[in-house]
Order: sequence, then structure tokens, then C-alpha cells
Amino acid sequence: MSAEVHTLVSEKIKTLLPEAIIHDELAYNFPVFEIKHEFIHQVLAFLKNDTDLNFHFLTDLTGIQTPDEKKLGVVYHLHNMPKNYRVRIKTFFDIAKPELPTATDIWPAANWMERETYDFFGIKFKGHPNLKRILNVDEMDIFPLRKEFPLEDQTRDDKEDKMFGR
Repeated sequence: MSAEVHTLVSEKIKTLLPEAIIHDELAYNFPVFEIKHEFIHQVLAFLKNDTDLNFHFLTDLTGIQTPDEKKLGVVYHLHNMPKNYRVRIKTFFDIAKPELPTATDIWPAANWMERETYDFFGIKFKGHPNLKRILNVDEMDIFPLRKEFPLEDQTRDDKEDKMFGR
């Protein structure tokens, strides 16, 4: 069924916005679409409002950072429960301008997921009704899940690499 969902979603997005899809694949029997960030809101709204697709349930929304550390991204998992269709939508953008339009006008449940993503990755969702930190302290001036800092204290000299399998 996932191959059919992949084909259906791909054809419908390409009909509506042919330039929106960067890459699409069937990864481990799961339809995955990478969308240009400037089209993400239009694509998400279309996926929810299209009568054939009806992705009415936002299962998850989270931020990611690419291994080269120059890009941030957001991953959306969508579900059509009556037909049991599932898709993953990804979008990436430059870390210097971490902004996307909010999805709270499409799915109100995106509210807390976007706040958490902002809190940990610093991704600003334009139009969000109350974008502020929810898990970290307000005074924190970093975003802890970005890969900007080394995991270990580089100034310590009481550690030997051989003790850590290196």
C-alpha cells in the first residue's frame, strides 16, 4: 500500500506545485518527500485539504540538523487514519535564517510541537500564536540540540582517551 500512497502523493503534489519537490523516495516502505522550504506551507495545507489524501492528523513535527551543520530542517509525519496513509515530509533551510511558516493554522496540534522545536533548535515559526521556550529556561541563549558545541569539555586534562575506547 505504501508504494501506491507514494505514487498518489507524488503525482498530486507535482500537479499542484511541480517545482516544490526536491526529492522523493520510498524509504523502508515509507513515502518520504523533501520539499523546498518556500513551498512547505502550501504543500502541507494541500495534503490536509485534498479529499483523496486527507492527511488530517499531524503525528509528529520535529527539528533536525544536517551532518554538515550548515542546515536545519523540520520533519513532519502525517497520517490519514481512515485509509491508513502515512507520509514523511522534510524541508531544509540555512542555519543562518532558521524560519518557516507555522503549521498551527493547518493543525492546531502543531502549537506545542513547534514550540519544542524552537526551544531546542531555534527554528522560528512565522505566525505562531505564542512561540516561546517551554522546556528550557527563558534566559538560555543557546539551542541545546544544535551541533555547535563539542559534547565533551575540551579543557579537561584528567581524561585519557584509552579509558573511553579511543
